[in-house]
Amino acid sequence: MLILPNYTVSHLGGEYTSFQLLFIALISLGLYLGFTMIQTFRHRSFFISPQNKLSKNLPGQNNHEMISKKQLYISCILLILSLGIVVLLAKLLSKDVEHIVVSVGVPRSLVGIIIAGIVLLPEGLAAFRAAKSDQIQTSLNLAFASALASIGLSIPAVAIISVITGIRMTLGIDIKSTILLGLSLFIITVSLATGRTNIMQGIVLIAIFFIYFFITIVP
Repeated sequence: MLILPNYTVSHLGGEYTSFQLLFIALISLGLYLGFTMIQTFRHRSFFISPQNKLSKNLPGQNNHEMISKKQLYISCILLILSLGIVVLLAKLLSKDVEHIVVSVGVPRSLVGIIIAGIVLLPEGLAAFRAAKSDQIQTSLNLAFASALASIGLSIPAVAIISVITGIRMTLGIDIKSTILLGLSLFIITVSLATGRTNIMQGIVLIAIFFIYFFITIVP
């Protein structure tokens, strides 16, 4: 979704047309909803840590945790409300952050990285604490959900606003970012597909992030 607009011919300059943008928004939202259904219903057991599975199988433990429709509706409303608050805070912060970035003399593209970091900070810290406490499954759940929410919810919201207001939006990333993105996906695949990982692969991913951060400031 971030590479494709560089190769579409309906609109140049790494941009989608309005119709393409709405289609990509639907695909992003569908991926997020699909992951949510898999995580919470169809394959919920895949996302439960072995310790929790063991405790649920102990005598006297309730093996079927169900929530009421009222709790579900309240959770959905709070989720939408929280997302709205995060978007508004990001919008309010963006002007101040942009002013600081421009005054320092670094590219404006750094603003997006800073705002994204602020938005992802709560889930990132929670995932870090879970990993530090040896709750790897919980850490992965937080990381996956946070990443998919950033893509699956942010892109549809921004796309709809872009189409309604007529503001053009460039989603296509440059060749340097494309290479680093591909390298990150390769390292993640190696880390997760084999079922065994070590700290070196995490260090490589952190190094890739610092490289991306550096070439953003010094392109």
